[in-house]
Formats: sequence, C-alpha cells, structure tokens
Amino acid sequence: MRKQQVFLQPVTDMNITEIEKQTAAREAVGYLKNNMIVGLGTGSTASYAIKEIGLRVKEGLDIKAVPTSESSAELARSLLIPLIDINTIDSIDITIDGADEFTEDLKLLKGGGGALLREKIVATITNEEIIIADSKKLVSKLGKFKLPVEIIPFACRYIANQTKAWKVNPVLRMQQDMPFTTDQGNYILDIDFGLIDDPAALSNKLNQLEGVVAHGLFIGLAKKVIMGQGTGTILFA
Repeated sequence: MRKQQVFLQPVTDMNITEIEKQTAAREAVGYLKNNMIVGLGTGSTASYAIKEIGLRVKEGLDIKAVPTSESSAELARSLLIPLIDINTIDSIDITIDGADEFTEDLKLLKGGGGALLREKIVATITNEEIIIADSKKLVSKLGKFKLPVEIIPFACRYIANQTKAWKVNPVLRMQQDMPFTTDQGNYILDIDFGLIDDPAALSNKLNQLEGVVAHGLFIGLAKKVIMGQGTGTILFA
C-alpha cells in the first residue's frame, strides 16, 4: 500500500470538511482524459467531482458519463455533461465516487445516500474506481456506520428476521413516514453490525440471503482512495 501526499491551493470559504471533499474531488478529476467513459458517484462528496467535471467539460474535456443515481444524472445534465446508457457499454474507464467509511487497505462501506446497487454495478464494470473522501471517513475497521442492505420489498420481513437471528437489529430506512425507496424501487435495511472483523465473510453471508440485491460492503473494487486532509490530499493505493 502506497501513500503519496499532494498539496493543492487552499480554499478558504468553506469549513474544513467541505474543503477536504473539494480538494479530493479536484485531484480525482485530474485523472480524466478525452474519450473516456466516466462513472459519476452519488452523495455530497461525489457532487463536488461532478461539478468539477462540468467545469472541465465546459473547457473542452470530451467524455461521456454514467450516473449512479437519478440525482447525479440531474446534476450532470444541469452542467451539460454528456450521459450514456450503461446498457450500451461494456466497461467504464474511471468512476469517481464517495464512501461513508474506508480503510487503508481500500475496503469500503457505502450506501448512506441510498444508491448502493447502482454504485456497485458501476464499480464492478469500472477499470479504475477512485474513491474521494474527507479525513473523517478513514477508519481502522469498518462498522461505525450502519451497513445499508438493499432488498426487494417482498422480502423485507424475511430478511429482517434472518438478520435478527445474527443478534443484530435491522432498521427499515424511512422517509416522510414511508419506507425509503431506491431508484430501483427497493427498500434499505440499515444494520448495526458493530466493528466488522471480517468484511469479506460478512459480505458473503449477506449475498446468500434471498432478496438481498446489494449491500454496502465494497471489497476489492476501489483502486485508490484520495482523502482530503486539510488543504492537501493523501493517496491510498
């Protein structure tokens, strides 16, 4: 695992967390080149990257993008970033996305924004998945953040009962007194597993439950994490 520190020009009109998100985003967008297909992540950190890509497109960068959510697609369209249907391509050159947590060995916990299924599909067909994050997202073990598990509504009670047998408490994500519904029409169970000693084993266990379509453990998908630290960045690769 290699670390490389890069210092960028300070941004002074935002709090430090937002500065770190923006500096990481700028660093990641610097990897993009003409004629690339680019995955657009979802969430507050990824939105900085989308906005930066919009500026580069305005300056002449020639790319096509695949959004991981309707909200990211809407933002991209507003910035005149050309979008392409994922079902017309076989691979993506670079995806820039965020994470709720990451470790130095590039294991991720994602899904706080509710786009984990699309994010995982995009990550799976991406040649170089670049994660951008502020310094608060670095952890020694995943699991301080509840693990999102995307499920089909039909299986909600079944999966909740199955996971309760593992001595955890699954909580159905709600929005305005209704179950939160993903862009794919699914529900999300947020499950507190505590600190996760073996993310790969838990990933396999969840994958075996009928009705689970995705979960927030992203293992072996990220090629690098660019973490903002103050007004600079640290690269984990």
